Amino acid sequence: MATVAATDDTFDAEVRNSDIPVVVDFWAEWCGPCKQIGPSLEELSAEMDGKVKIVKVDVDSNPNAAAQMGVRGIPALFVFKDGEVVSNRNGAAPKAALQSWIEESI
Repeated sequence: MATVAATDDTFDAEVRNSDIPVVVDFWAEWCGPCKQIGPSLEELSAEMDGKVKIVKVDVDSNPNAAAQMGVRGIPALFVFKDGEVVSNRNGAAPKAALQSWIEESI
């Protein structure tokens, strides 16, 4: 499964109401570290299909979702389970580090 783009309007449906854990990536087109982790998140989305859903939120187009989550810097990653945040982290990381963080969180 590829990553899913969420908007301010679809955030609750895609994230809070998901049947499986969700990793939310708050990012922006101009953010270098965001672009670094993008391909890793795409790969993890395919590798962990069915176990976790990866949702990307462009903070420039969707400021409300980011504000709701208190995002101050990007990339900001959150793991939601049963509609609640169970873990979060900021900044880029290698794919292996992202994968182990996700697995520990879900």
